Amino acid sequence: MSALFQVSRWKPGPLLPPSDARDGALVFVVAVLCFLACLTAFAALASNRAAQGWTAQLTGSATVVVRARAGETPDSAAARAAETLSGVKGVVEAQALPREKAEALLAPWIGREALVDDLPTPRLVTLDLDPKVPASAQALDAALKTAGIDATVDDHRRWIADIERAANLARWAAIGVFALIAAATAAVIAFATRAGLAARREVIEVLHFSGAEQRFIAGLFQARFAAMGALAGLLGGAGAAIIGALARSVGGGAGIAPVLPLAWSDLLAAAPAPVLAALIAGLSARLAASRIVGEMP
Repeated sequence: MSALFQVSRWKPGPLLPPSDARDGALVFVVAVLCFLACLTAFAALASNRAAQGWTAQLTGSATVVVRARAGETPDSAAARAAETLSGVKGVVEAQALPREKAEALLAPWIGREALVDDLPTPRLVTLDLDPKVPASAQALDAALKTAGIDATVDDHRRWIADIERAANLARWAAIGVFALIAAATAAVIAFATRAGLAARREVIEVLHFSGAEQRFIAGLFQARFAAMGALAGLLGGAGAAIIGALARSVGGGAGIAPVLPLAWSDLLAAAPAPVLAALIAGLSARLAASRIVGEMP
Protein backbone atom coordinates (compact mmCIF):
# COMPACT_ATOMS: atom_id res chain seq x y z
CA MET A 1 0.00 0.00 0.00
CA SER A 2 2.83 2.39 0.93
CA ALA A 3 4.57 1.61 -2.37
CA LEU A 4 1.46 2.54 -4.33
CA PHE A 5 1.17 5.77 -2.30
CA GLN A 6 4.76 6.68 -3.06
CA VAL A 7 4.24 5.99 -6.76
CA SER A 8 1.16 8.20 -6.83
CA ARG A 9 3.17 11.07 -5.30
CA TRP A 10 6.08 10.68 -7.68
CA LYS A 11 6.47 13.40 -10.29
CA PRO A 12 9.06 13.55 -13.02
CA GLY A 13 11.84 16.11 -12.54
CA PRO A 14 12.46 18.94 -14.94
CA LEU A 15 14.36 18.12 -18.09
CA LEU A 16 16.55 21.19 -17.57
CA PRO A 17 18.30 22.14 -14.32
CA PRO A 18 16.04 24.52 -12.36
CA SER A 19 18.75 27.13 -11.92
CA ASP A 20 22.33 27.87 -12.85
CA ALA A 21 25.01 30.10 -11.39
CA ARG A 22 25.37 31.85 -14.73
CA ASP A 23 21.70 32.81 -14.89
CA GLY A 24 22.01 35.53 -12.28
CA ALA A 25 24.80 37.31 -14.14
CA LEU A 26 22.82 37.22 -17.38
CA VAL A 27 19.71 38.62 -15.71
CA PHE A 28 21.72 41.39 -14.05
CA VAL A 29 23.48 42.54 -17.22
CA VAL A 30 20.32 42.50 -19.30
CA ALA A 31 18.40 44.32 -16.57
CA VAL A 32 21.01 47.09 -16.47
CA LEU A 33 20.92 47.50 -20.25
CA CYS A 34 17.11 47.56 -20.26
CA PHE A 35 17.25 50.16 -17.49
CA LEU A 36 19.54 52.41 -19.53
CA ALA A 37 17.47 51.92 -22.68
CA CYS A 38 14.28 52.94 -20.86
CA LEU A 39 15.92 56.04 -19.37
CA THR A 40 17.10 57.03 -22.85
CA ALA A 41 13.55 56.61 -24.15
CA PHE A 42 12.28 58.87 -21.34
CA ALA A 43 14.85 61.52 -22.26
CA ALA A 44 13.88 61.37 -25.94
CA LEU A 45 10.18 61.82 -25.15
CA ALA A 46 10.85 64.66 -22.71
CA SER A 47 13.17 66.54 -25.09
CA ASN A 48 10.63 66.24 -27.88
CA ARG A 49 7.89 67.63 -25.63
CA ALA A 50 10.13 70.49 -24.52
CA ALA A 51 10.90 71.45 -28.11
CA GLN A 52 7.22 71.41 -29.01
CA GLY A 53 6.43 73.64 -26.02
CA TRP A 54 9.12 76.17 -26.89
CA THR A 55 7.99 76.28 -30.51
CA ALA A 56 4.37 76.79 -29.48
CA GLN A 57 5.32 79.66 -27.17
CA LEU A 58 7.34 81.44 -29.84
CA THR A 59 4.73 80.84 -32.51
CA GLY A 60 2.05 82.40 -30.31
CA SER A 61 3.90 85.67 -29.74
CA ALA A 62 5.75 88.44 -31.55
CA THR A 63 7.71 91.54 -30.64
CA VAL A 64 7.66 94.95 -32.34
CA VAL A 65 10.45 97.50 -31.93
CA VAL A 66 8.95 100.99 -32.31
CA ARG A 67 11.05 104.10 -33.09
CA ALA A 68 9.57 107.53 -32.53
CA ARG A 69 9.25 109.83 -35.50
CA ALA A 70 9.75 113.57 -35.41
CA GLY A 71 7.10 115.31 -33.36
CA GLU A 72 6.16 112.36 -31.13
CA THR A 73 7.55 110.73 -28.03
CA PRO A 74 8.66 107.07 -27.90
CA ASP A 75 5.83 106.28 -25.50
CA SER A 76 3.15 107.78 -27.73
CA ALA A 77 4.59 105.98 -30.75
CA ALA A 78 4.49 102.67 -28.88
CA ALA A 79 0.92 103.30 -27.73
CA ARG A 80 -0.16 104.10 -31.28
CA ALA A 81 1.55 100.95 -32.57
CA ALA A 82 -0.18 98.81 -29.94
CA GLU A 83 -3.55 100.32 -30.83
CA THR A 84 -2.93 99.75 -34.54
CA LEU A 85 -1.79 96.15 -34.16
CA SER A 86 -4.62 95.19 -31.81
CA GLY A 87 -6.99 95.53 -34.75
CA VAL A 88 -5.05 93.15 -37.00
CA LYS A 89 -6.69 89.79 -37.55
CA GLY A 90 -4.84 87.07 -35.68
CA VAL A 91 -3.66 89.35 -32.83
CA VAL A 92 -5.25 88.57 -29.48
CA GLU A 93 -3.58 91.34 -27.46
CA ALA A 94 -1.03 94.10 -28.10
CA GLN A 95 0.73 95.74 -25.17
CA ALA A 96 3.26 98.58 -25.18
CA LEU A 97 6.03 98.02 -22.64
CA PRO A 98 7.04 101.00 -20.47
CA ARG A 99 10.44 102.62 -20.78
CA GLU A 100 11.79 100.82 -17.71
CA LYS A 101 11.32 97.40 -19.30
CA ALA A 102 12.81 98.52 -22.60
CA GLU A 103 15.88 99.89 -20.84
CA ALA A 104 16.19 96.70 -18.78
CA LEU A 105 16.48 94.76 -22.02
CA LEU A 106 19.09 97.16 -23.41
CA ALA A 107 21.20 97.43 -20.24
CA PRO A 108 23.09 94.12 -20.67
CA TRP A 109 24.18 95.22 -24.16
CA ILE A 110 25.08 98.91 -23.83
CA GLY A 111 25.45 99.27 -20.06
CA ARG A 112 23.23 100.97 -17.49
CA GLU A 113 25.34 104.15 -17.48
CA ALA A 114 24.68 104.69 -21.21
CA LEU A 115 20.92 104.90 -20.71
CA VAL A 116 20.61 108.64 -20.20
CA ASP A 117 17.31 110.45 -20.20
CA ASP A 118 17.93 112.15 -23.52
CA LEU A 119 18.65 108.87 -25.32
CA PRO A 120 15.77 108.07 -27.71
CA THR A 121 15.32 104.53 -26.52
CA PRO A 122 13.06 102.46 -28.80
CA ARG A 123 9.95 101.04 -27.24
CA LEU A 124 8.73 97.47 -27.43
CA VAL A 125 5.26 96.20 -28.15
CA THR A 126 4.52 92.58 -27.28
CA LEU A 127 1.87 90.69 -29.20
CA ASP A 128 -0.12 87.63 -28.18
CA LEU A 129 -1.16 85.89 -31.37
CA ASP A 130 -4.03 83.55 -32.06
CA PRO A 131 -2.50 80.04 -31.77
CA LYS A 132 -4.82 78.70 -34.45
CA VAL A 133 -4.52 81.51 -37.02
CA PRO A 134 -1.60 83.76 -35.96
CA ALA A 135 -1.05 87.05 -37.76
CA SER A 136 1.89 86.94 -40.17
CA ALA A 137 4.85 89.30 -40.01
CA GLN A 138 3.85 90.68 -43.40
CA ALA A 139 0.35 91.58 -42.17
CA LEU A 140 1.74 93.26 -39.06
CA ASP A 141 4.33 95.19 -41.03
CA ALA A 142 1.72 96.33 -43.56
CA ALA A 143 -0.55 97.62 -40.78
CA LEU A 144 2.32 99.59 -39.22
CA LYS A 145 3.33 101.15 -42.55
CA THR A 146 -0.28 102.11 -43.28
CA ALA A 147 -0.44 103.91 -39.93
CA GLY A 148 2.88 105.64 -40.61
CA ILE A 149 4.72 103.99 -37.72
CA ASP A 150 8.45 103.33 -37.90
CA ALA A 151 8.77 99.83 -36.45
CA THR A 152 10.35 96.44 -36.99
CA VAL A 153 8.42 93.21 -36.48
CA ASP A 154 10.13 90.16 -35.00
CA ASP A 155 7.91 87.08 -35.32
CA HIS A 156 10.62 84.82 -33.83
CA ARG A 157 11.03 82.81 -37.01
CA ARG A 158 14.80 82.70 -36.57
CA TRP A 159 14.47 81.45 -33.01
CA ILE A 160 11.85 78.89 -34.03
CA ALA A 161 14.18 77.54 -36.71
CA ASP A 162 17.04 77.28 -34.22
CA ILE A 163 14.85 75.48 -31.69
CA GLU A 164 13.53 73.07 -34.30
CA ARG A 165 17.06 72.36 -35.47
CA ALA A 166 18.27 71.77 -31.90
CA ALA A 167 15.20 69.65 -31.16
CA ASN A 168 15.80 67.47 -34.19
CA LEU A 169 19.43 67.05 -33.18
CA ALA A 170 18.49 66.10 -29.62
CA ARG A 171 15.75 63.80 -30.86
CA TRP A 172 17.99 61.91 -33.27
CA ALA A 173 20.79 61.77 -30.72
CA ALA A 174 18.43 60.21 -28.17
CA ILE A 175 17.10 57.79 -30.77
CA GLY A 176 20.65 56.87 -31.76
CA VAL A 177 21.71 56.24 -28.16
CA PHE A 178 18.55 54.22 -27.57
CA ALA A 179 19.23 52.16 -30.70
CA LEU A 180 22.82 51.50 -29.59
CA ILE A 181 21.73 50.41 -26.12
CA ALA A 182 18.95 48.25 -27.57
CA ALA A 183 21.41 46.65 -30.01
CA ALA A 184 23.89 46.07 -27.18
CA THR A 185 21.12 44.52 -25.10
CA ALA A 186 20.16 42.21 -27.94
CA ALA A 187 23.81 41.26 -28.55
CA VAL A 188 24.42 40.52 -24.86
CA ILE A 189 21.28 38.43 -24.62
CA ALA A 190 22.14 36.51 -27.76
CA PHE A 191 25.77 35.97 -26.73
CA ALA A 192 24.92 34.95 -23.16
CA THR A 193 22.17 32.66 -24.41
CA ARG A 194 24.49 30.89 -26.82
CA ALA A 195 27.20 30.65 -24.14
CA GLY A 196 24.70 29.17 -21.71
CA LEU A 197 23.56 26.64 -24.27
CA ALA A 198 27.15 25.72 -25.08
CA ALA A 199 27.73 25.06 -21.38
CA ARG A 200 24.64 22.85 -21.38
CA ARG A 201 25.67 20.93 -24.47
CA GLU A 202 25.73 17.70 -22.50
CA VAL A 203 22.07 18.17 -21.56
CA ILE A 204 21.19 18.76 -25.20
CA GLU A 205 23.12 15.65 -26.24
CA VAL A 206 21.32 13.52 -23.64
CA LEU A 207 17.95 14.77 -24.80
CA HIS A 208 18.90 14.26 -28.44
CA PHE A 209 20.18 10.72 -27.97
CA SER A 210 17.12 9.91 -25.87
CA GLY A 211 14.97 10.50 -28.93
CA ALA A 212 13.87 14.12 -28.35
CA GLU A 213 13.26 16.00 -31.57
CA GLN A 214 15.07 19.20 -32.49
CA ARG A 215 11.90 21.25 -32.17
CA PHE A 216 11.21 19.89 -28.68
CA ILE A 217 14.72 20.62 -27.43
CA ALA A 218 14.73 24.11 -28.92
CA GLY A 219 11.36 24.80 -27.29
CA LEU A 220 12.67 23.83 -23.86
CA PHE A 221 15.58 26.25 -24.02
CA GLN A 222 13.47 28.92 -25.67
CA ALA A 223 11.01 28.90 -22.76
CA ARG A 224 13.84 28.87 -20.20
CA PHE A 225 15.75 31.83 -21.61
CA ALA A 226 12.62 33.75 -22.55
CA ALA A 227 11.58 33.65 -18.89
CA MET A 228 15.01 34.93 -17.88
CA GLY A 229 14.81 37.72 -20.44
CA ALA A 230 11.34 38.71 -19.27
CA LEU A 231 12.55 38.86 -15.67
CA ALA A 232 15.53 41.01 -16.64
CA GLY A 233 13.34 43.31 -18.75
CA LEU A 234 10.84 43.61 -15.91
CA LEU A 235 13.54 44.54 -13.40
CA GLY A 236 15.21 47.03 -15.74
CA GLY A 237 11.96 48.61 -16.90
CA ALA A 238 10.56 48.82 -13.37
CA GLY A 239 13.78 50.41 -12.12
CA ALA A 240 13.70 53.02 -14.88
CA ALA A 241 10.01 53.72 -14.21
CA ILE A 242 10.73 54.24 -10.51
CA ILE A 243 13.55 56.68 -11.28
CA GLY A 244 11.32 58.50 -13.77
CA ALA A 245 8.46 58.68 -11.26
CA LEU A 246 10.78 60.10 -8.60
CA ALA A 247 12.13 62.68 -11.03
CA ARG A 248 8.58 63.61 -12.04
CA SER A 249 7.43 63.93 -8.43
CA VAL A 250 10.44 65.82 -7.10
CA GLY A 251 10.56 68.12 -10.11
CA GLY A 252 7.05 69.43 -9.51
CA GLY A 253 4.66 70.43 -12.25
CA ALA A 254 7.42 70.78 -14.84
CA GLY A 255 8.95 67.37 -14.21
CA ILE A 256 12.73 67.16 -13.91
CA ALA A 257 13.06 70.79 -14.96
CA PRO A 258 11.24 73.19 -17.26
CA VAL A 259 13.87 72.46 -19.90
CA LEU A 260 13.14 68.71 -19.84
CA PRO A 261 9.47 68.13 -18.95
CA LEU A 262 8.74 64.49 -18.19
CA ALA A 263 5.09 63.43 -18.27
CA TRP A 264 3.58 60.54 -16.38
CA SER A 265 2.56 58.98 -19.68
CA ASP A 266 6.24 58.82 -20.70
CA LEU A 267 6.77 56.11 -18.09
CA LEU A 268 4.71 53.76 -20.25
CA ALA A 269 7.72 53.58 -22.59
CA ALA A 270 9.23 51.06 -20.15
CA ALA A 271 6.27 48.68 -20.50
CA PRO A 272 7.52 46.82 -23.62
CA ALA A 273 10.92 46.05 -22.02
CA PRO A 274 9.98 42.60 -20.57
CA VAL A 275 8.29 41.52 -23.80
CA LEU A 276 11.14 42.63 -26.06
CA ALA A 277 13.81 41.09 -23.82
CA ALA A 278 11.86 37.82 -23.67
CA LEU A 279 11.44 37.72 -27.45
CA ILE A 280 15.15 38.34 -28.07
CA ALA A 281 16.28 35.81 -25.48
CA GLY A 282 13.79 33.16 -26.56
CA LEU A 283 14.59 33.53 -30.26
CA SER A 284 18.35 33.44 -29.61
CA ALA A 285 18.01 30.33 -27.47
CA ARG A 286 15.87 28.56 -30.06
CA LEU A 287 18.30 29.30 -32.89
CA ALA A 288 21.33 28.30 -30.83
CA ALA A 289 19.74 25.05 -29.60
CA SER A 290 18.64 24.15 -33.12
CA ARG A 291 22.15 24.75 -34.41
CA ILE A 292 23.74 22.59 -31.71
CA VAL A 293 21.29 19.75 -32.32
CA GLY A 294 21.79 20.06 -36.07
CA GLU A 295 25.55 19.54 -35.64
CA MET A 296 25.04 16.30 -33.76
CA PRO A 297 25.13 12.98 -35.63
